[in-house]
Amino acid sequence: MFNKDKRTNIAYIGGGSVNFGWKLFSELAAEEIYATVQLYDVDKQLSLSNEVIGNKLREHPDCKSDIIYLAVDTPEEALKNADIVILSFTQGSLEEAVTEMHLPETYGIYQSVGEQTGPSGVIKALKTLPIYIKYTELIKNICPDAWVINLTNPMSVCVQMMYEIFPEIKLFGSTNELYPTLDLLVNICEKEFGVKNIRRRDIKYNLIGISGFSWFDEIIYDGNDIMPVFRKYAEKYCANGYETKPNEFKLNPYASANKIKFDLFLRYGCVPAVSDRIAADFCPAWYLKSPKTISSWKFSQTTVNYLKKLRLDKISRIKPLMNGDEMLRVGGGTTDCALQIRALMGLGNLITNVCTRNNGQVENLPTGSIVHTNALISKNSVKPVAAGKLSDEIYGLTIRHVINQKTIVKAVMERDLDIAFNAFLNDPLMSADLTEATELYKEMLSAVRTHLLYYC
Repeated sequence: MFNKDKRTNIAYIGGGSVNFGWKLFSELAAEEIYATVQLYDVDKQLSLSNEVIGNKLREHPDCKSDIIYLAVDTPEEALKNADIVILSFTQGSLEEAVTEMHLPETYGIYQSVGEQTGPSGVIKALKTLPIYIKYTELIKNICPDAWVINLTNPMSVCVQMMYEIFPEIKLFGSTNELYPTLDLLVNICEKEFGVKNIRRRDIKYNLIGISGFSWFDEIIYDGNDIMPVFRKYAEKYCANGYETKPNEFKLNPYASANKIKFDLFLRYGCVPAVSDRIAADFCPAWYLKSPKTISSWKFSQTTVNYLKKLRLDKISRIKPLMNGDEMLRVGGGTTDCALQIRALMGLGNLITNVCTRNNGQVENLPTGSIVHTNALISKNSVKPVAAGKLSDEIYGLTIRHVINQKTIVKAVMERDLDIAFNAFLNDPLMSADLTEATELYKEMLSAVRTHLLYYC
C-alpha cells in the first residue's frame, strides 16, 4: 500500500480547521513524511487558507516533511486515491451549541464538555451521524482500502456508525484526551524521582475503557510501579487539589486541580485517564450538580462564549499566517495523529491509544462496542492490545454509556428520534423528571431542526 518512492495520499475531511488542522500541520512537519494532503471543508475559503498556511511550513528551517497541501471542492475529490482519510469536523454552528450546552441548565442539568454524553452529546450525535453515513459510503465506494482515522466527537458513536455502514473498514479513533493525566503523571514522577524532562512516552500504562471514560490500571515509570505513588498524592491532595498553576481552572476550562481524578482513584483504585472535566460528564451529577458544586471540585465548564473567543483568536491569525508575518511551529506534541500516520506508512512501529471495535481486548464489554485501549500500529496494521477486565464498579458506570451509544446508532439507522429519546433519558446526567425531559428534548431538537431532515 505505501511506498517510500510514492507520495502518500491523505484526504482530510474538515480540512479548513483552524484548531486541530493547524496542530496536525505542525506535527506532520516534524516527521519525515512524503505526502499530499487534500483538504475538503464545507467552507471552501477556510480550506484554501489552510492550503497556503500548510504549504508555507515547507519554508520553515525545522521542517522535515515533504507535504503538499491542496484544497479541493468536493469530498469525492479529496477521497480519490486516498491511502489515509482523516475525519475531523464539527457539524453545525457555535450558535447551535448555545442551545446544546446551556439550555439543559434551565432544567438544572449542567455539563462540563457535552461532546460525548449528557443531553448535548445525544443531540450532537443526532446531528453528526447522518453525515457520517454519507462519508462512510463514499469511502467504501472510492477508497475502500484506505485507513480511516476519526477525530470527531462523539467519538464512540461516530466510529460505531462507520462499522455499521462498512464492516470491513480499516478504522480507528484518535484522541489526545489522555494528555492531561499523562502530564500530571510526568509532574509527579519528576518530583518523586528527581528527574527533569520526563516525556509522556516515558510513562508506560495499561489503558482500558471507552472514549471519554478510560482508565489506567497499571502505570510504570523506569521500571517503578507508580500506582502507590499516585495513591500518596491522591490521599494528600484529595481535599484541596494539586495544581501546577494555582487557580488556572478559573480562567481556563481545560485546566483543573485534579480533585476528580483523586476522588475516583480513591474509590475505584484506577486512575482516570482523562481530564477532570471529561470524566465529570460521564459520571452521575456528583461533580456537576450546580455551579457551586463545579467550583468546589476546582474545574470549570467549557462555555460557548469561551469557544467563540478561541475561534475569533484563531481566525485573527489566518492573514498573518498566509502572508508570512507568522508561521506555524514545527512539532508540538498536542496529538498522536502524525505519529500514527507515520507508523501506518511503515516508518517505525508505535504503541499508542486508539478507539476501535471490541474484539475481546476489553473482556467484559460487549463484542462490537467501541473501546479505548492501547494498540500497536505498524505498516498497514493496527493491532489492539489486550487490556483485561474493567472492575465491577467501573463496569457498572461504563456499560450504561455503551448501551446508550448502541441505542443512538440504532436510532439513526432506523431514522427514529423516539428511540434516541431512550438514550437521552438514560444518560447519567439526566436529573429531570419525564415531563421536563420530554420538553427539553423537543426544545433541543427544534433548535437543530435543519439537521434533522434525515429523520423525516
